[in-house]
Amino acid sequence: MQLKRKLALTGVLCLLAVAAIVAVVLPKHTSGVATARPPDVDVVDVEQKDVALYSEWIGTLEGYVNADVRAQVTGYLLRQDYKEGGPVRKGQLLFEIDPRPFQAALDQAQGHLAQARAQLANAEAVQRRTQLDVERYIPLAKEQAASQQDLDNAVQNNLAAKATVATAEAQIQTAEAAVETAKLNLGFTRLIAPIDGIAGEAQLQIGALVSTSSDPVTTVSTVDPIKVYFTVSESEYLDFNRRFPSDSERAAQLKKMPLALILADGTTYQHPGSIHFAERAVNQGTGAIRIAGLFPNPRNILRPGGYGKVRAATRVQNDALLVPQRAVAELQGTFQVALVDGENKVSIQTIEVGPQVGNRWIIKKGLRAGQRVIADGAQQVRPGMRVNPRPFALETSEARAR
Repeated sequence: MQLKRKLALTGVLCLLAVAAIVAVVLPKHTSGVATARPPDVDVVDVEQKDVALYSEWIGTLEGYVNADVRAQVTGYLLRQDYKEGGPVRKGQLLFEIDPRPFQAALDQAQGHLAQARAQLANAEAVQRRTQLDVERYIPLAKEQAASQQDLDNAVQNNLAAKATVATAEAQIQTAEAAVETAKLNLGFTRLIAPIDGIAGEAQLQIGALVSTSSDPVTTVSTVDPIKVYFTVSESEYLDFNRRFPSDSERAAQLKKMPLALILADGTTYQHPGSIHFAERAVNQGTGAIRIAGLFPNPRNILRPGGYGKVRAATRVQNDALLVPQRAVAELQGTFQVALVDGENKVSIQTIEVGPQVGNRWIIKKGLRAGQRVIADGAQQVRPGMRVNPRPFALETSEARAR
């Protein structure tokens, strides 16, 4: 019995010792949680400034001038004298059609012209002889040394000779026109570049029969400058003209509104462009109006048929409130930011966003200039929590995003 009492007493003492240890340790542990260091977050001030708002449109590249090279006579292609896709100069030979039939036609026309000139010379000689007969018979008829009939016959013969001369002269004009036509046709056997530019692929090969009804044998395009066609909505067009109602205002604004071209690989073309013209009518099917922009292309990098995005600053929003996009969280169509107050405590604010400008949102409602929003670390905070704010490197972040 005494042994049992001793064992029971020992157990009670052990339990009391454990309870004492727990009582001592537990308050320290709880105190450690309460005094934990606040989490680090990156914050940025809500910025207020004037911001240019940009619009983008899909653009199609076209040559400033696109000249089709077509055959103007029928014949067989004899040779090709240019490099496809290479630069050509105005007047440079591109193709040659077999000139022999046209040279023969020219020789024949020149022969007919020579015959017509010989006939004219003969007719003029006859006309001069008949004129002399008239001049001789006139005084003889007055003196009745010749009959009136002889004079009348001489006059008629002279009139007939003059008519023959006129006919010969007309035949010469016809022959000369035939020679000019033959010369033109012979010249048309040389298909030359009508403009300076880049010559396209040959559509027909050597030996092919070409005619005036054939497709173009190639196309030459002027690509410096190069046109970029894009379409803007009718509402955008009307809004621009409403904000700048006079021609002088629109012209001044267009000069201050350079175009940027974003290429297919995502890079921005190094040369800014300008608006060249707007189409005369709105497309009834699409409700859009076609605009042509001009871009310098000194190295011929841009080629007709390419695509890109045309970007331009279409308006300026004054006193816009800006925050980084990464500071804004979207939940079921609602946008929120985490604010840090003067005591470094967190609160959640619902906002209304506007357009995006680079890597930032324009805030329409819910914020004021100078308020601090959490740009990095908002996932680890909750309302009422105290945080340790650090400046957010906005420029570094934007450069990394680009």
